Amino acid sequence: MYIGFLDSGIGGLTVLREALALLPNEDYLYYADSVHAPYGIKPKETVRRYIFDAVEFMVGQGIKALVVACNTATIVAANDLRTRYDFPIIGMEPAVKPAVEQNRGNHKRVLVTATPLSLKEEKFQNLVARVDDEHVVDLLPLPELVEYAQHFIFDDEVILPYLKEELAPFDLSHYGTIVLGCTHFPHYREAFRRLLPAGVAIIDGSSGTVRRLKNLLDEKGLLANRNEPGRIVFYTSGVLEEDPEKLQKYRELLTRK
Repeated sequence: MYIGFLDSGIGGLTVLREALALLPNEDYLYYADSVHAPYGIKPKETVRRYIFDAVEFMVGQGIKALVVACNTATIVAANDLRTRYDFPIIGMEPAVKPAVEQNRGNHKRVLVTATPLSLKEEKFQNLVARVDDEHVVDLLPLPELVEYAQHFIFDDEVILPYLKEELAPFDLSHYGTIVLGCTHFPHYREAFRRLLPAGVAIIDGSSGTVRRLKNLLDEKGLLANRNEPGRIVFYTSGVLEEDPEKLQKYRELLTRK
């Protein structure tokens, strides 16, 4: 059976990349709901319906665990999914807590980037309220970055001016950490790095999510019992992806740093 990965598009490939490094012998089903992307600017109930439809399809293909490899989808639907299905469901959480903790006492601020829907949801707001006792967290929605990723636009001449404009209101010398709170954003890690002062950390929640996945599979006796590499199948909004050009782009992104 597969480990399912669900995202609105190609963002979850940044999480799958971590999973392939830690759990190379598993079979993976990656579901990109590209027909409905981006999730982060749509009404919550609309997104929730898309997610449940996608997961029901994935269940029909045979999954033993699900990674909701999308911060927006996790916030909107992960808890409800857990009440419906009894297999392990692992969601994403913006790495706000580790960002705050690693800056504690150094008088540096934390900038959390994510989609508009993620940033305004009560679950996220509660997370910030719980961990940001020194009031150092600032928020920056970057919806266009999701759109760029979905169209495989990674050119510096497009991305750098966009990020530079969005970051312009912030005095970046005051920040110790930037949180990439959408799984699409790590595709642009190097672009962020080029615009940030030396010493500013860039973190996301992918590695922690995959470690949690491995631990849960181990606890439940669901780890693959073989030595050869597993396989990956890709679906786009319920249709098996067979476009050679798109499949090649997916594979390239799985090896992109």
